[in-house]
Amino acid sequence: MSKKNAFYAQSGGVTAVINASACGVIQTARKHKDKIGKVYAGRNGIMGALTEELIDTSKESASSIAGLRFTPSGAFGSCRFKLKSLETNKREYERLIEVFKAHNIGYFFYNGGGDSADTCFKVSQLSKALAYPVQAIHIPKTVDNDLPLTDCCPGFGSVAKYVALSALEASFDVRSMAKTSTKVFVLEVMGRHAGWIAAAGGLLEDQGIPVVILFPEIEFNQIKFLARVDQLVKTYGYCTVVVSEGCHYPDGKFLAEQGSRDAFGHAQLGGAAPIVANMIKQALGYKFHWAVADYLQRAARHIASKTDVEQAYTLGSKAVELAIKGYNAVMPTIERISDVPYKYKIGIAPLSKIANIERFMPRNFISKDGFGITSRCKRYLYPLIQGEDYPQFKNGLPVYVTLKNELVSKKLPDFELDSR
Repeated sequence: MSKKNAFYAQSGGVTAVINASACGVIQTARKHKDKIGKVYAGRNGIMGALTEELIDTSKESASSIAGLRFTPSGAFGSCRFKLKSLETNKREYERLIEVFKAHNIGYFFYNGGGDSADTCFKVSQLSKALAYPVQAIHIPKTVDNDLPLTDCCPGFGSVAKYVALSALEASFDVRSMAKTSTKVFVLEVMGRHAGWIAAAGGLLEDQGIPVVILFPEIEFNQIKFLARVDQLVKTYGYCTVVVSEGCHYPDGKFLAEQGSRDAFGHAQLGGAAPIVANMIKQALGYKFHWAVADYLQRAARHIASKTDVEQAYTLGSKAVELAIKGYNAVMPTIERISDVPYKYKIGIAPLSKIANIERFMPRNFISKDGFGITSRCKRYLYPLIQGEDYPQFKNGLPVYVTLKNELVSKKLPDFELDSR
């Protein structure tokens, strides 16, 4: 019983490269069969551990696991389910220990963002509070790029590439029609509190495209915004607006707030693009089109950044290596060494300094007028969108993997999750 099994789970909104991290975890664990037994994946994230729905990844072929590197979304299912404190809901933690004991699990790999880092940190404390040793390693993933102590987060580079590319192509379309038709194109992108994704739209400037960026970090000023759009249209005949879903008024209210909240307690957002577009129409009279990138931006594996894919895989692999070496309550990170040529190394950060902490766009990455990005920001962004790592195509469509996801036999009574 000295050799423990591992539990891996995906959490929160999935990305184009989160499965590359899963690939890194599973392939590396298979290389260390003397230290790690089987890798169980949670069906639908941490919920799979609580309900004892454990996917036996050893049932998957080597080629299927290798195919994860090229497949978008979450191969095992994800969830938005945040563990409360040990004091608030002890039964969930006790249930985790019961499941871990029943299946000889001693390694916990949680692949997600800030809330997931919090969950991972709480699980890491189980060995102290409930006297059962569990080595918990967090694997970073977030398109928002808002985790601290790491240069970037897997998932972000591919979203940035998709947004920059899509906005560029749409801008060419608008430019060709601007004389007699659409003069303003508005693209809404993800980013609740941090404007990293929206910043990618600023790269269009280097392609000669007039663009306005609306960041969560900059309070929305309607008068200044409309004046900027009007100026660009009169100068170039058209312009593109990239608005973050987290753009907000000075009082903190989101332009796109719907009044509802998700499982993590976050305001449910969506709809900033039509709001901004109608402002332009009503005040300036310009014909517009708008689009919401939504799932498209985080699912676009066909145009994923090669840098992003490689980092996602490497961090998944590194998480296993850290666990084997005895690390607990840590996250492997990206440490940038240089911009040109782009060089980085893998670091280690404690979860106590990552959980529930958001990293925002530095002010010196945003232009003085608040509507664009600086050269410093461009030096940061360009390396992260470099390269293509295309999947194989068949009959004109990419070949993606769907796993068998066979569950292991349950050993414990059923467990009912608390309603959130």
